[in-house]
Amino acid sequence: MTLHRNRMKRGALRRRARDISLVLVVLVCATVVIWTWDSTPTTAYLPPESQFLKLETEEELQRISTALNTEKKDRYSSATPFVNKEQSEEDHTDNKDTEEEKKQVEEVSVSETNQVKTSPIEEKNLEQVEHEVIVSEPKHQKTPTSEENKLKQVKQEVSVGEAEAKTTHTEKTTSDPEIKTLTTDEAKKDDGSTSTASIANQGCNYAKGKWVVDNHRPLYSGSRCKQWLASMWACRLMQRTDFAFERLRWQPKDCSMEEFEGSKFLKRMQNKTLAFVGDSLGRQQFQSMMCMITGGKERLDVLDVGPEFGFITPQGGARPGGWAYRFPETNTTVLYTWSSTLCDIEPLNISDPLTEHAMHLDRPPAFLRQYLHKINVLVMNTGHHWNRGKLNGNRWVMHLNGRPNTNKKLAALGNAKNFTIHSTVSWVSSQLPNHPGLKAFYRSLSPRHFVGGEWNTGGSCNNTTPMSIGKEVLQEESSDYSAGHAVKGTGVKLLDITALSHVRDEGHISRFSISGASKGVQDCLHWCLPGVPDTWNEILFAMI
Repeated sequence: MTLHRNRMKRGALRRRARDISLVLVVLVCATVVIWTWDSTPTTAYLPPESQFLKLETEEELQRISTALNTEKKDRYSSATPFVNKEQSEEDHTDNKDTEEEKKQVEEVSVSETNQVKTSPIEEKNLEQVEHEVIVSEPKHQKTPTSEENKLKQVKQEVSVGEAEAKTTHTEKTTSDPEIKTLTTDEAKKDDGSTSTASIANQGCNYAKGKWVVDNHRPLYSGSRCKQWLASMWACRLMQRTDFAFERLRWQPKDCSMEEFEGSKFLKRMQNKTLAFVGDSLGRQQFQSMMCMITGGKERLDVLDVGPEFGFITPQGGARPGGWAYRFPETNTTVLYTWSSTLCDIEPLNISDPLTEHAMHLDRPPAFLRQYLHKINVLVMNTGHHWNRGKLNGNRWVMHLNGRPNTNKKLAALGNAKNFTIHSTVSWVSSQLPNHPGLKAFYRSLSPRHFVGGEWNTGGSCNNTTPMSIGKEVLQEESSDYSAGHAVKGTGVKLLDITALSHVRDEGHISRFSISGASKGVQDCLHWCLPGVPDTWNEILFAMI
């Protein structure tokens, strides 16, 4: 009997051991499957590589031209470049977005290691809102051996997320003991405004430095540059009374920046074309440049050459797609064209005004494909339109390889934006050998400064004393992670303005407008002009 019981016990133990072994095997297999799924790059789920680089036929160029002339979204007035009227519908919605959009606008912040104390940006990160798990991009990547391989690298980086640095929040008092006004001699000495200084500073990191007060600023009058400056951005025409922000000048660390002069710019750009391609912040930079070149003065000799670049009002439309002006004394052309997402957007049914638009993530804007050969200096930007509110409102549908996108990972807006930026930058870089005189720049994200809420929940930017005076921005890499990594290994240069703009929260339009000061809605996205975008152009001038 005892022997029988021992046998029964041993049998039960063997069965338990077998069951445990089976459970362990199942767990190991499940772990392997999950690990394999998570570690599989997004490229494994993408369609075959796009052929958008091969656009050489007359039929393709004709299609591009037709798409440009029939697009009816996001246009501006056709009568004059910047009529003094209320904001266009697109500019209006830049600040009055939907509730969902507010939660999805990406956060741009400055690292604690920057040694700059800043106000917090309280928008939730887009990827956090959509509960997307994004893999951080490695710090060091292997540079592709050729421009053709760069596009393949782009698709391998779709799952790259934008690293978010944490900010410290310090309330800035209205009396800052570190504010220092430069005398005339000091300002000139600190400028380094000679061609020799420019040549010596070609290796300068213009993103590092500090803001100082300079009584020689601003570079033009915001109340007199009416020919080029939209009234909705001319804070001198509003009820605002504090204009100390106009006197701030950016001083790079350990090097000087060449002083901007309109005559020097025109001479440097003789027989050349400067093109801004981007959203309303790109339009602000364009208007700033026109005011800087002319000194804010009226110029009746400047020619409107918009039709040379397809800037005409399409049949049934109300606005052109941009503006182009030529300074006859040097044959210098400065233009701007609207491309809020920096990819090709094509109506699916031209005859239907309510049609959906294909948002081709793997195609650069049609304007670039058609007119790149006419451009000598290119400045691109995108960022704030990558949210569900904009996509739904404009009826944009993501496409890849000419078909609606079915990849869930790429459908996440953070991934789609990164993919598009990398794709367009790579395409431009691949075209540089064919255009030896072309210098291309990607401008990093211009930060928003809503504090205490959003535009419709009490969010404001009422600070009038710069939080940056006497403090330095010292980071080595851009705060715009996506922009910084998109240009690596390419011939496109980064115009890094994110961190230096982040510490200028007092430079926004805030609660002011032509019609009066608002108690509720504030514009903490766009900038007063003259203002921060002038510095973007000064850095651009130094880099070209």
